[in-house]
Amino acid sequence: MSQPLDNIFWHSLSGAHACYATGAGNARRYAPGFSPILGFEDAVHPDFNALLPYCDRGEHFYCADSQGPLPEEWQIHVEKAMYRMHWDGAMPADVSDDKDEHFVLRALNQSDAEQALELAILTNPGPFGLRTIELGEYLGYFIRERLVAMAGERSYAPPFREVSGVCTHPDFQGQGLARRLMHKVIRRQLLAKEIPFLHVMSHNTAAHELYLRMGFKDYCETGVRVVSRV
Repeated sequence: MSQPLDNIFWHSLSGAHACYATGAGNARRYAPGFSPILGFEDAVHPDFNALLPYCDRGEHFYCADSQGPLPEEWQIHVEKAMYRMHWDGAMPADVSDDKDEHFVLRALNQSDAEQALELAILTNPGPFGLRTIELGEYLGYFIRERLVAMAGERSYAPPFREVSGVCTHPDFQGQGLARRLMHKVIRRQLLAKEIPFLHVMSHNTAAHELYLRMGFKDYCETGVRVVSRV
């Protein structure tokens, strides 16, 4: 039986996140400003041309699960593989940050959107836009008003909610900040009876092994492309 994780972006864009999407028929995209991700009802044979009126030339989009040649109106810039993983571990401990003198933990809001985008551009955790933090709860560690690490939620197809945007500024890596933020996001999701899932590039062996140790389990390995209109 097919599961939402088999075609997670379509189920998100046509379901719980339809209010953040645009498109027609059997094809959807996150609206401009959000993460540039495409979803198709038939992921194996995607109807790219249904999205032509909704995509500008120069925009680059991430497309998962599709295969085969693209219509002549489209081109592939990057083609790689990634793991889709879902949570299979215990409830993370509720760890307090009250005694941390260096970092302030708080939820991100619209006043943090530009900092979040800048951090994502610097560290490249995956497709990210100025409005991506509206897709779920995002948490960040700050030094004064400077965002130095974040993690949050992107696609959502109940009961599956994606852990995404996980990144730390290079000046503050190696202190476990991203992992602590992930545990907080995962705990929130589990308490809400949601199932956390995430994506990691297949070549990123260190991150894949870390997520396995944390409690994630491989669901599948699938292709991911970066595409644009010609």
